[in-house]
Amino acid sequence: MLRSPGQPFGLYVHVPFCVTRCGYCDFNTYTPAELGGVNPDAWLLALRTELELAAARLDAPTLNTVFVGGGTPSLLGGERLTTLLGMVRDCFAVAPDAEITTEANPESTWPEFFDAIRAAGYTRVSLGMQSVAPRVLATLDRVHSPGRATAAAREAMDAGFEQVNLDLIYGTPGESDDDLLRSVEAAIDAGVDHVSAYALVVEDGTALARRVRRGELSAPDGDVLAHRYELADARLTAAGLRWYEVSNWARPGGECRHNLGYWDGGQWWGAGPGAHGYVGATRWWNVKHPNTYAELVAGATLPVAGFEQLGADALHTEDVLLRIRLRQGLPVARLDAAERQRAEALLAGGADEALLVAEGDRLVLTDRGRLLADAVVRTLLG
Repeated sequence: MLRSPGQPFGLYVHVPFCVTRCGYCDFNTYTPAELGGVNPDAWLLALRTELELAAARLDAPTLNTVFVGGGTPSLLGGERLTTLLGMVRDCFAVAPDAEITTEANPESTWPEFFDAIRAAGYTRVSLGMQSVAPRVLATLDRVHSPGRATAAAREAMDAGFEQVNLDLIYGTPGESDDDLLRSVEAAIDAGVDHVSAYALVVEDGTALARRVRRGELSAPDGDVLAHRYELADARLTAAGLRWYEVSNWARPGGECRHNLGYWDGGQWWGAGPGAHGYVGATRWWNVKHPNTYAELVAGATLPVAGFEQLGADALHTEDVLLRIRLRQGLPVARLDAAERQRAEALLAGGADEALLVAEGDRLVLTDRGRLLADAVVRTLLG
């Protein structure tokens, strides 16, 4: 498999285990009742085989970033996460300054857990906070207490982690402006260097979608979502966390390098059930169920469910779609003549109306443009 030289290379590992399924979640996760023969130890054995197969397929890449996501990676505990990172190092060269992240749920972490994974070589932790409002957590089916996420963040920093992220969700039915602002303030007060804030999306097939369809809950309102975004952005900016991607804010140096790889043209191998990868111009996705995944790799077969070869048009569309979301902006040189002409309309209208601003040779979303990022992309691409 050919890689494009000179680009950062990452590894994403998908951990498919959760204790319960949150009502809004449509990720590839499984509770104990939904699994047959695959437990965390059996999954680790299968993962090792996939990593060995991946290393043999690739041209000896050095990993600049590793991201363990899910699911709930912290359910593996410190010992298994240590084993996992050891397997990665056995199969790949890892850059000395690599960013190595694991996601974690607050209720499945404790000080000794953070001590163990820091000693193993993890450099960054991303914690699912969502909110400090009990009614919001209840609507989202989150099981941790309102203050547990910020307590976990402090425990991670006490263990030596300098990079800690807290994830927030805004727009949950029943949430107020004050609920959101208290959540943002709590994240800031925790002292983390990174905050992600995402608008609630009601995904088909989820418990939340069924509740909305039955009329038990109201669907998120677009105007309310925009207002909440502006509230969060203003408070985070005032606290010194600068937006660097539409839904992500960080203190200087706190940006997530792995995610920047996704947005800025990097490549990565996706390992684990349901993981997606992108190398060269090929995108692929693994089979979803852990049992099927384990059966395939046991036969020394990559667990690929499907793939696509991206042509020039598709690559260009993705380039515009992803780079325009970044604070560093989209290089004008990446647009053709017609797209540059359409960009002029987005630059017009004065400070309150323009959706883009020109900064040197790049186009950057204005504050209003961030609220309408998808519309900006549609306009640019025509």
